[in-house]
Amino acid sequence: MASIERMLYTEIQGSESVLDETLYAISRSGLFHMEDATARLTGSNRRQERLENPYTRPLKQLSEISAVSGVKLAQADCADIPDSSTGAISEEIERLNASTSEIASAIRSVEEELERLRSVLEQISHIAGGSADSLDFDFEQLFACKNIKTRYGRFTAESYEKLPYYADKSFIFTEYGKDNGYYYGFIFAPLSEAEETDEILSDLYFERIHIPEYVRGNVSDAVAHLKDAIAAEEKSLNDERAKMAACVGEHKGDLDRYFSKLKSMHDTFELRSKVLITGGRFKVIGFLPASDEKAFREIFKGAAFEESEPVSVSTRRVTDKDDLEPPVKLRNGKFSEPFTMFVDLYGLPGRGDVNPTTFLAISYTLLFGIMFGDLGQGFVLLLAGIFLGHVKKIKLGRIIERLGVSSMIFGTLYGSVFGFEELLDPVYESLGITFLPFKTIANITTVLYTAIGIGVVLILIAMLINIIKGLAEKDWGRALFSNSGLAGMVFFVSLLLMLLGPSIGIPAGGTAYVLLLIILPLLLMFLHEPLSELCRGKGFRIEGSVGDFIASNFFECFEYLLGYATNTLSFVRVGGFVLSHAGMMSVVLALSRMAGNASPVVIVIGNIFVMGLEGLLVGIQVLRLQFYELFSRYYTGGGKPFVPVSINYDEMIS
Repeated sequence: MASIERMLYTEIQGSESVLDETLYAISRSGLFHMEDATARLTGSNRRQERLENPYTRPLKQLSEISAVSGVKLAQADCADIPDSSTGAISEEIERLNASTSEIASAIRSVEEELERLRSVLEQISHIAGGSADSLDFDFEQLFACKNIKTRYGRFTAESYEKLPYYADKSFIFTEYGKDNGYYYGFIFAPLSEAEETDEILSDLYFERIHIPEYVRGNVSDAVAHLKDAIAAEEKSLNDERAKMAACVGEHKGDLDRYFSKLKSMHDTFELRSKVLITGGRFKVIGFLPASDEKAFREIFKGAAFEESEPVSVSTRRVTDKDDLEPPVKLRNGKFSEPFTMFVDLYGLPGRGDVNPTTFLAISYTLLFGIMFGDLGQGFVLLLAGIFLGHVKKIKLGRIIERLGVSSMIFGTLYGSVFGFEELLDPVYESLGITFLPFKTIANITTVLYTAIGIGVVLILIAMLINIIKGLAEKDWGRALFSNSGLAGMVFFVSLLLMLLGPSIGIPAGGTAYVLLLIILPLLLMFLHEPLSELCRGKGFRIEGSVGDFIASNFFECFEYLLGYATNTLSFVRVGGFVLSHAGMMSVVLALSRMAGNASPVVIVIGNIFVMGLEGLLVGIQVLRLQFYELFSRYYTGGGKPFVPVSINYDEMIS
C-alpha cells in the first residue's frame, strides 16, 4: 500500500562537549533529515562561525596517494581507531604521501624522457623513408658546418608543391622521406641567407623538427643508440611502478581504515555549520520518520553517551500552524516502488498531497500493455528488464520488467506473437474460447471506444482521489466545487451520459436532468471561490468587481469544458497505438514475404525496429497521459525529498 511516511519535527540538545559524538551518531543512523538550526530558530538569523575543517588536509593527501598510485580507497572497519589518534594518523599519511609523491615524480620524469626518445626515434626514422642503413652522413658533422645553416623538418603536400617558385633562392630542400601527406627532409642555406630562408619557410608553414645534440654518428648508429636508451628507460619505468605498487600495497589496509575514520570525522564536522551553539550547549533540528523514532532514540543510549552528559531528543508532529516544510519519504509496495522515479520527475508530494505511485504504477502498466500488446515482444521486454534491473541494477529495468509482463498478457488476448496474429488461434479453438483472440485491426471502432472508456474511468478515479483528499483536509471548496471535485465529477458524468447514453441504451436528458446535473454543477464551479470562502466561515464574498468576476470565471468555466473534452479525447491515442502496432507489424510481415529466403532476417530486424521505436513512443505517451490528464486533477507536487545525513565514502576530497 502506497503512503507517505509521517515525519516528526525533532530537536536534539546537549552539551557542546558531546557534539561531535552526536553528529557522528546521527550520520551513522541514516534516519535523520537535518535542517539549518541557525536559520530556522526564532531570532537566530546569524550564521554559525565557519571553522576550518581539520580533516580536509589529510583527506586531500589520501586523495593524492590514491590518484598517483591508481589504488581506490574503500570503506573499512575503523571502530578500533580512537578519535584522539587522528593527529598521529595525519602524520603517517603525510609521510606516505611524501614517499608516493617522490616515486610519482620519478615516474613522470621517466615517462617524459621516454616520450622524448620515442619522438626523436620517430623523427630519425623519416630520414630516407626509414632506410637508414643507406645513409652514412654523420649528424654531428652535418650540424657543425660554420658557413651553412641546416634545418630538419617537414612540409605539407601543398607547401611542397610551391617550392619550385623559390628556385631562384639560395636554399635547397633535400627530401628524405614521405609519410601521411608530409615531406620530410633537410633545408640547407648559406649562413648569410639564413634569416631570409627562415622567413620563407615560415610562409610555407615549414614545421621544424629539432634533432637533439646527443644524436651522434650516422643514422644507423643513432637509431641503435635510441632503441637502447628507450629499452633502458622502459625498464626504469617498470621498476618505479613496481616500487609504487609495493609502497601503497603494503599500507592498503591501513589506508582504507584511515580514510574511513577521517572521512566520517570530516563529514561530521561539516554538519557543525547547521548547528546552533550557545552558552556551551548545542541544538540540532530536523525531521525523523515516525516509524524510526524508537530506533533513533536508542542511539543516544549507547556506550558513547553513557559516561557523558545526556543528550535529549524531543519530537512532535508537524501541524498546519507550523511554518515548517517536512521532507517527503514515500512508502510503496514492491510492485509500485520502481515507479517512484516517475513521481520524482514530476515532483514529490507537497503538504496535503497523496502518494500517487500505486495509481500511477497500475495505470501506467495497464495502458502500456494495451498499447503494446504482443506476447513475443513482451517476453523480450521482460528479459531486458530482468537484465537491466537485477544485473545492471538500473531502476528503469525493473519498470520495463513489469511492462513486459503487461505486454505479454494483452498480446495473448490479441493473439499476437512477434506480429503473427494467427499463432494462438488453434490454442483458443482447442479451449473452446470463441471470443478470443481479439483482432484489433478487425475491430477498430471497438478499440477506439474502449480507449475512450478507459480514459473516462481513469479521469473519474483521479477526480475521486481529489475529492477524498479535499475532504480529508477539510478543503470543502476543492472537494465539492472545483472542476475536479464533486461538482466537476457530476457535470462530467452527466454530460457524457447525455451525449453517449442513447448509443449505449441509457436514456439521459430532459429539463430536470439538464438543470440539476449539468447547469447546477457548472454554476457551482463558476462560484467556486466565493463558495470556498463561505465554507471557511469567511462569508460569501467576491474579490474585485462583479464584472471582472463574471468575465474571469466565465472563461475559466469555458476552459473547464475544453479540458474535459481534450482530456477524454487524449485517450484516443491509446487505441491509436494499439492499431499502429498491429499495422506496423503487418508491414514487417508483408516485407518478409517479399524477401524470400531472407524472410527470417527481415522479421528479426523488423521486430527490433518496432520494439525500439514504438516501445519508446508508447512509454513517453503513457507518461504524458499520466502527467497532463491525471496528475493535473488530483496532484500538486513540489515537495522536498527526505535526505538523511550520512557519511559519503564514495566522495574523495580533492
